[in-house]
Amino acid sequence: MKFSDQKIIVTGCASGIGAKTCELLKKEGATVIGVDRNPTTQFVDEFHHADLSDPVSIDALIEALPSGANGLLNIAGVPPTAGATLVLQVNLLALKRLTLGCVDKLADNAAIVNVASLAGVGWPEAIPSIKAASSLVDFDQVGAFCEEHNIDDARSYAFSKEALITWTMQNRWTWRDRGIRMNCVSPGPVETPILKDFIATLGKRVEEDMKVMDRPGTPDDIAPAIVFLASADSVWIRGTNLACDGGMFNHIQCAMNDLL
Repeated sequence: MKFSDQKIIVTGCASGIGAKTCELLKKEGATVIGVDRNPTTQFVDEFHHADLSDPVSIDALIEALPSGANGLLNIAGVPPTAGATLVLQVNLLALKRLTLGCVDKLADNAAIVNVASLAGVGWPEAIPSIKAASSLVDFDQVGAFCEEHNIDDARSYAFSKEALITWTMQNRWTWRDRGIRMNCVSPGPVETPILKDFIATLGKRVEEDMKVMDRPGTPDDIAPAIVFLASADSVWIRGTNLACDGGMFNHIQCAMNDLL
């Protein structure tokens, strides 16, 4: 089994893509260390409660997590209906704080996988705000940052994923001396309770584009991509944003460039 004798940390383990990822990891022999705000015993060997909107809770989590984990899978996130401040706190600042706090505790050759989104594909048009966000670490300053950069509730989810994709790219070789790699997966529309939020975030054009899809994705479609990037099979993949979207991104790109 691919993950025999390996410990993998999974945030957002209690439901959706996170739960399915834990299930696949268990089938491949992993010891799964789950993190969520909602308790669960399903598909996890060890569970840690954490509030990812609270830096104190995140720091306590980092302290409590065991050393020597072979993977950190950042799957937890909140939709745009949670409000811009909370979205950036959880989807961006918390993820970065947890990851950077765990790096020294990870085993050599560990894999870090971040779940981004098709909503983040517009990152090249958001570079000034993304650069400004790179120095944002104080959770209490997120509201002011959103006001300054015109990031309202509807924009917040896409921006958090744009910044996450670029952060993943920038850290492609940061821990190369220890063999630690970082990649991300960008799901397209996934059949979850926040699918309508996702469509609203991307706008009417994407709602129209979705009509050409055969179906929305499911956690069963996304989890294998995450597990692949966590495995030794992906050791030469670094800083990559893997689209797992039923072809939606390429459809949008073709439409934008008159290639349909």
